[in-house]
Amino acid sequence: MLFKRKGYLRKEADERLMATLEDLKIQWMRQKEIVAKSMEPPDTVLYQLKLAEAKYFFLLKEAKERRVRAEGFS
Repeated sequence: MLFKRKGYLRKEADERLMATLEDLKIQWMRQKEIVAKSMEPPDTVLYQLKLAEAKYFFLLKEAKERRVRAEGFS
């Protein structure tokens, strides 16, 4: 009975990780578009871009280590 709960918790955590990863990817792409459309982006915008990119790649690495896959992909 204990092992069923463990599997359920892992699945739930993996789903949260994938949802957060997708949100961070969208945020990173938006920041990238803002910088691309700006003639001279302020330093704060560049910092936000680097921060969004770092967060995304950090969670992507975590997902790879946990061997989490998005549904629909093999």
